[in-house]
Amino acid sequence: IVAIVPHEEADEALGALRGHPLGRDAELVGRIVEEHPGKVVLRTRVGGRRLMDLPAGDPFPRIC
Repeated sequence: IVAIVPHEEADEALGALRGHPLGRDAELVGRIVEEHPGKVVLRTRVGGRRLMDLPAGDPFPRIC
């Protein structure tokens, strides 16, 4: 599951997820910043940063 929540509610959301047996390993894996609107910036193993490429081909359909 990927959940996007306001920064000030992240600890509460993680606590709720970790309170369920299937969410015990839940982690914060990113944040939204103004510096790169609409982009995903990856942090490399050596501390560098690079923009994530857009998926090639047809995107998967959204199931909502």
